[in-house]
Order: sequence, then structure tokens, then C-alpha cells
Amino acid sequence: MTSDADRWYDDAAGPVVRPYAMTRGRTSHAAEARIDLIALVVTEAEAGESGALDDHTLSPEHLDIVERCQFQATSVAELAADLDLPVGVVRVLVGDLLEAEHVHIHQPVPPAELPDESILREVINGLRAL
Repeated sequence: MTSDADRWYDDAAGPVVRPYAMTRGRTSHAAEARIDLIALVVTEAEAGESGALDDHTLSPEHLDIVERCQFQATSVAELAADLDLPVGVVRVLVGDLLEAEHVHIHQPVPPAELPDESILREVINGLRAL
């Protein structure tokens, strides 16, 4: 007989499903070049309502991503932290969802393409002059 102290509970077991099982052994996705750490993932309107829920090829992790991105754009890094998954796994899962058109990605504007501060100040001063 084993005592209660010797029993092994789920919390002590650690992760039961390995990351490579979640991605079906894949370490990258064809769309991964577009999936940056700070890229924002947003659920497509119809995917959030019923599309993703009706897609029986999606894993529970896919559905978690769709659910988290349904009402607010979420970065890939935030998804990885919220789901407690490695970033590489989240990139593959988001790539699957992107390919199935359940989500879309917004890339942040690179700092080099942002307007110069002096131009913005001139615009503000011009508006104040009106």
C-alpha cells in the first residue's frame, strides 16, 4: 500500500504532453518568417464565432490561441507566456491557424519607418496655429 504522501499528482508530474507532440514533430512552419515575437495575432471574426470551433483538426492549444485573440490582439510572446508553451511551439500553432485562415497577423511598424519627431511637432504647431 502507498500512503497519500507517496502518490503522484498531476502538478508533480510536470508537462504530460511534450511540445513536439503538440506540433506533430514540426519545429517550424512555412509562415514562420512572418511570425515575429512582437507580431500581433487577431482572430478572424467568423473563426471566433464558429469557424475554429467547427474545425475538428485543431488541437486544444489551437483553440486556446483563437480564444485568447478573439477580443484583443495578442503578441506571440504574450501567447507563449499565457499558455506556458515554448515560443517555437506557439509559432508553429499560429502558423497552422494562419494557414487555415482562423487568425491574421499584424506586423508592428519598424522604428525606421515611423515619422520623425520633428515632423510631428511641426504638425502639432500647425494645428495649434489654426
